[in-house]
Amino acid sequence: MPSPSALAAFAAASLLLALAPGPDNLFVLALSASRGARAGLMATLGLCAGLVVHTTAVALGVAAFLAASPTAFFALKIAGAAYLTILAFKAFRAEPAGLSAATSEKPGAYFWRGVAMNISNPKVALFFLAFLPQFVAPAAGNTAGQIFVLGLIFQFCAFIVFALISLGAGKIGLWLRRSPQAQIVLNRLAGALFLALAARLATS
Repeated sequence: MPSPSALAAFAAASLLLALAPGPDNLFVLALSASRGARAGLMATLGLCAGLVVHTTAVALGVAAFLAASPTAFFALKIAGAAYLTILAFKAFRAEPAGLSAATSEKPGAYFWRGVAMNISNPKVALFFLAFLPQFVAPAAGNTAGQIFVLGLIFQFCAFIVFALISLGAGKIGLWLRRSPQAQIVLNRLAGALFLALAARLATS
């Protein structure tokens, strides 16, 4: 197991990385503002569940395969960009629905949206492949176990940051959704953000 100082350094780095603007926290921000803090929190849980998949991929070597196979990387990247484009299309078409309708959608839908958003981004898998092993202590043995521990720490840090984003954006969105015109603008902005993230992923 890595030393306590190494784990503390890893946790600090994880918090900073979660705070840095990226597809996941921007996704939570847009969703929370347009659909409420509850939707953002459920999506956050989905994103963190997706990180379990990426952690397992690193531990089992699947991420290394993605890094070595341009075809597999390209296919997963295009799938992720297509999913974000679908979300953008839905946001552009969304009409003012009122506060009650905005919170009546099934929470599970937002959870699975977060899962799909995370696992369809191959850059997360490659980032984990490059980041997690740096904090592994080979002399301590059980490398896969260490990677899982580091992955759990990263997920916890990401959850804290994304949950705070959800709550803050949800409060702002609650105020904006009181106006149908503001809700239309909010949906269009969310759609534009999803489309920009799709373009960024597809062209990376």
